[in-house]
Amino acid sequence: MRTEKNLKMHELIGLYAKVVDSTNPNQIGIEGRIVDETYHMLIFETQRGEKMIMKKGARFKFKLNDKEVELSGDAINYRPHERIKKLLRRKGK
Repeated sequence: MRTEKNLKMHELIGLYAKVVDSTNPNQIGIEGRIVDETYHMLIFETQRGEKMIMKKGARFKFKLNDKEVELSGDAINYRPHERIKKLLRRKGK
């Protein structure tokens, strides 16, 4: 179950998110449903089509149930299927 404490170790595809900060000021405010995720990018489905946002240097606000959870893109800048293993290893150290 996704919670605000373990969100970065879960699948992000399907969640509604918004870019709240970015090294690219044109990306701030982009929001929509995440439809794909790669090593370095989140792909949003917006009202104006798909937008590719670099994870590194950005901050995202995810809607999770009735709460909003903010995460740094640097904290999730891994391949989705490797993120869990890497973050669990770090937690154990």
